[in-house]
Amino acid sequence: MLKLGAKQLRKTLPKEDELKKIKRNPIYLILDEIYDTYNIGSLFRLADAIAAEKIFLCGEMEYPPSSRIHKAAVGTEEWVAWEKAKNTAEVLNKLKKQKIQIIAVEQHPKSIPYTLLPVRCTLPCAIVVGNETKGLGEKILDLADIIVELPMYGVNKSFNVWGSAAVVAYKILEKITSEQR
Repeated sequence: MLKLGAKQLRKTLPKEDELKKIKRNPIYLILDEIYDTYNIGSLFRLADAIAAEKIFLCGEMEYPPSSRIHKAAVGTEEWVAWEKAKNTAEVLNKLKKQKIQIIAVEQHPKSIPYTLLPVRCTLPCAIVVGNETKGLGEKILDLADIIVELPMYGVNKSFNVWGSAAVVAYKILEKITSEQR
C-alpha cells in the first residue's frame, strides 16, 4: 500500500485508482461545529490514519479548501472522503436509517467509560464530536446510541476534541481487529 510522508502529502493529489485501493474501516467521523481549524485538520489526519469511510463537517465551521486546515491535515483532506452538511441531526438520522450506530463523545450523566466500547459497539459506527466550547447539544446526544467519555485525572475538565476522537476510534479498531482474528 502507498505510504507518503508529510512533505509528499502536502503536495500530492490522489489518483482515483489509489483511493480505490484503500481498504476503509466502517467508521464515520461526524464533526459538529468544530471551531478550531487545527482540530479540523487533525481530525482529517485521524480519519486517514484509521482509514475511516467518511467525515461529515456539520454546521457553521470551516471546511476544505482552507490553508489552515491543509496545514494541520498535512494534505490528508485530499485522501479522505468528506461532505459538508448544514445540520448534524439530519446527518445522524440518515446514518441511523442505514443501521450505523451513533457514538457521541461527551461528558454526560448517561455516558459510559470509553473502555466499554468493544463490548457495546456495533459496526458500522459513527463517532460524533462537538464544538470545543459548547460540546454536543442535547438534541444530538438524544440521537446517539451510546455516549462515551474519557476520564480526566488532572485539573482540566476535558480533553482536546481530536484527541478524544482518536482514543475512541482506536478503541473501536481494537474491536475490528479482534473480530477479524
